[in-house]
Amino acid sequence: MTRPSFTEALATRPWLLADGATGTNYFQMGLESGDAPEMWNFDHAERVRSLHRRFIEAGADIVLTNSFGGNRHRLKLHNAQGQVREINIAAAKNARAEADAAGRAVYVGGSVGPTGEIMEPIGAMSHDEAVKAFAEQALALKDGGVDVLWIETMSSEEELKAAVEGCAQAGLPIVTTMSFDTNGRTMMGITPKAFGAMTAALPTQPVAIGANCGVGASELVATVLGISEARPDAAVVAKGNCGIPQYVDGHIHYTGTPELMADYARIALDAGAKIIGGCCGTSPEHLAAMRKSLEGYSKGSRPSLELIETKLGPVSELAKGHDAAAAGAARRERRRGN
Repeated sequence: MTRPSFTEALATRPWLLADGATGTNYFQMGLESGDAPEMWNFDHAERVRSLHRRFIEAGADIVLTNSFGGNRHRLKLHNAQGQVREINIAAAKNARAEADAAGRAVYVGGSVGPTGEIMEPIGAMSHDEAVKAFAEQALALKDGGVDVLWIETMSSEEELKAAVEGCAQAGLPIVTTMSFDTNGRTMMGITPKAFGAMTAALPTQPVAIGANCGVGASELVATVLGISEARPDAAVVAKGNCGIPQYVDGHIHYTGTPELMADYARIALDAGAKIIGGCCGTSPEHLAAMRKSLEGYSKGSRPSLELIETKLGPVSELAKGHDAAAAGAARRERRRGN
C-alpha cells in the first residue's frame, strides 16, 4: 500500500488521531511499579504489540513506540544504559509491525522522553551530553523504522532544545510537546505562549508542537488555546490525560469517561489542535469514543474558557492567564515608580 508521508498527511488531513496511554495500560496488563516498560519490548513483545493493535483498531492514525524512557540516562536506573540501540530498535519494530498490518495509513512516532536529569546551569547535565543521548536514541528509532520522532513531556527550555538538536541528527520529522502540569506552566515555569515563541526560534523546526499529559482534559485544552494563539501557523498537538487520577482500591484510576474524552476531542479541535490523542489513563475504549466523535465533525469556533469548564472541568487561574503573583508584583512596581 502506497501511503502519504507523515508530513503530507499532516498537511492534508483535517486532523490526525494519536494513541492513548502506554504506562497506565501496561499496569493493567501486568507491569509492576518500578519496572522499566521499555524492557517489555523484549520480555513481553506480544503485550506491547497487542496494545498498539488495540489502539489502531480503536482508530489511531499514530501510535507511539514503547521507548519513552529509552535514553541512556533513564535506562541507567535499570542498569540497561548499554542497551539503548537494541531497546529502541525493538520498540520501533513492535509498533511498525502493527502499523503495517493495519490495512490503512498508520504512522509510528518514536517516543523520546526526558533524561530525568536537570540541565545546566541549575543541574549537572551539559547541553552537549544531552544532545548526544537524544541523538543516540533518535538514530536507533530511525533504524527501527519510525516515521517521526516524538519528543514529549518536556518541562525545561534547555532540555527541549537539546532534544530537538539531538533528534535532528536522524533527519526525520520532529514533533515536540511539553507538559504544562503546574498551574498552566511546565514544572520549570514555561507558559504555553512562551513555548510557542521558543519553538518558532528553533534552528530545526518541528512539524508539530503542543502539550501532553498535564492535569486533565480541561487544562490541556486551555493550554492548546495559548499555544495556538502564540503560533497560529503551527500544527498543534493535544494529548491530554483522561481526567484526574484518583487512588481507588489500591490502584490509580482516572476519572475521564469515554463521553468526556469524546467532548475533549471535539473541543481540542476547535481550540486549534491538529493532532489529538490521549495520555495517562486513556484506554483503547476512550480512543474509540474520540474517533467516533471526530468522524464527520466540522471544526467549530474557538471555545471559551467557560465552555471548557462546563464540558470538561475546572481550569487553573494561571491557565486562564490570571497570574495573581505577577499582577501583585506589577502593582508594587507601579507604586514604587510613583
